[in-house]
This record gives sequence, C-alpha cells and structure tokens, in this order.
Amino acid sequence: MAVIPPPSPHGGDGPRLAAALGVGPSAVLDLSLSLNPLAPDVAAVAVDALESLRHYPDPAGATTALAEVVGVGPGRVLLTNGGAEAIALVAGDQDGGWVDEPEFSLYRRHLATVAPDAPRWRSNPHNPTGMLAAGDERAAVWDEAFYPLATGRWTRGDEDAVVVGSLTKVFACPGLRLGYVLAGEDLIDRLRRRQPAWAVNGLALALLPRLLEQADLAGWARGIARLREELAALLAGAGLRPRPSDAPWLLVDGAEGLRERLAPCGVLVRDATSFGLPGSARIAVPGPAGLERLARALAATA
Repeated sequence: MAVIPPPSPHGGDGPRLAAALGVGPSAVLDLSLSLNPLAPDVAAVAVDALESLRHYPDPAGATTALAEVVGVGPGRVLLTNGGAEAIALVAGDQDGGWVDEPEFSLYRRHLATVAPDAPRWRSNPHNPTGMLAAGDERAAVWDEAFYPLATGRWTRGDEDAVVVGSLTKVFACPGLRLGYVLAGEDLIDRLRRRQPAWAVNGLALALLPRLLEQADLAGWARGIARLREELAALLAGAGLRPRPSDAPWLLVDGAEGLRERLAPCGVLVRDATSFGLPGSARIAVPGPAGLERLARALAATA
C-alpha cells in the first residue's frame, strides 16, 4: 500500500501524492490547491508565447495591460513573481503588522513583528473560512488573491489600502508565478527598487495580456458559486459539515482523517491544521468532472 505523504504547509501536494501512488500528476484531483476551475488552458495559450524565452523580460506591456483592466494607472501596479513575492515585498517595507487568526501563514513569515498597533493584514475572502470582508471593515493590506473569483471584480478598491494579488489563482497557473501589488506610486516605486531584476519571467509577461483578453471574472464568479453549491450539497450528503463560503473553496468541520481516506483514491484535500484548525479540511471547488470524481471517492470510502 502506498505511503501517503504528509501535508505541506500550503497544500498543492498533488505531484507528491502522484509519485506515492505511481501515477502521473494529472491523474490526481488536487483539491488542496484552490485555483479557478473555469480558467482557460494556460498551456494551450503558452504555445504561441514561447519565443519570449529567447529574450530578457520587460514588464512594461504586461503592467500596462493589468493596470487597464483594474482601472488604475500603470504607476500604481507592480508585477511580482507570484503573490508570495508581493507579500514579501510589502511586508519588507513595513515595520510590522498584525492578523486575526486563523489567517494565511505567509503574512507571519514575512512580517518583522506582529503587534496590534501595527498595520492590519487581511485576506479577502478570508483564508481559510472563505468569507468576504464586510463593506465597513478596514485593513492596511488586503490580500485579494481570490477576490476576483469571489466577486467578479478585480479589486475592492480601497484608496488608502495596499492590495496584493495572485494571477496564479485567477488563471490557474501556479507554475507560472504571477502576482502583483496595487498601491500608491511612491510605494510602488520603493518596492520596484527593492525587487530583484527580472523577477517576473518573460513567458509570464508575454502570456499575461493574452490571458487578460480571455478573462471573464463575472462569469467565472457566477460559475464558481454554482459549483460551490453543488460541492456543499455533495459534502453534506456524505455526512460532512461545510461552512458557508464566498470563495472557490469550502472549509469543512468534522473532517478528521478525510485527507488520508481520500488520498488512496487519487483525491487530495487540504488538512487545515496549518491554519490552527485540526480536524478541519479546506476543499477547493472543482469543475463538474472533479465533482463527479469526488463523489465516487466519497462513496467508495464511506
């Protein structure tokens, strides 16, 4: 019997599970990784952009393209090597920050100090519960990695706040590494000077304008909401307790052992212990085929 690999801090263990099961990575349904289940096939789009690999990256065109769809000037946008670099750059510009637990752990990793009188960081929708912030809630730094998929809009638009985002999530391309910071021009200029040269690779920069042309945030948000309802009904029918959510995932209480139960079937969910929620699981919203496969795995292991 295959030894199921232990959960990593941030999910995305599909390739490791595939290796343990002796199958290819595409044979695993990785619901520990929350991505847009309705995104275009980035590999198909990339075929016509491979020439970019022969040149040094120039972020100007991709920066302008993202600024236009978001509705801000290009001087207020910094493209980054994934959302993780966006978080690290903004945290490095601050003396510290604070978060309400449970919260995404990369904030604590990069904040020099965590104190209640420091700037507040908040994921929106909240990770791991999946709930959007109230309209009157305030934060100094909003992590809007999943905001477009929850609302159909690029940003909440708080003028006095910094936004970090992840195009990796929106376009389901974690290997490409595409993130961004939205902020005032002075802060963007400081972050750009601190960012390593050529931080974002040329293929990512070439692909971004093409991906933005195919973006349908409103349609994706509606589709994800329907799929999320189907996922909640499926889980409840299996005796599990999913919480309400606005995000492309559900936090499920009373899920002790669920990861180990489903993994031999090639279905992976995220153990929420890394969020400080042992006994819970975070399950990404899959597409229709993924829902069918999850249903079969739950029935087979009941």
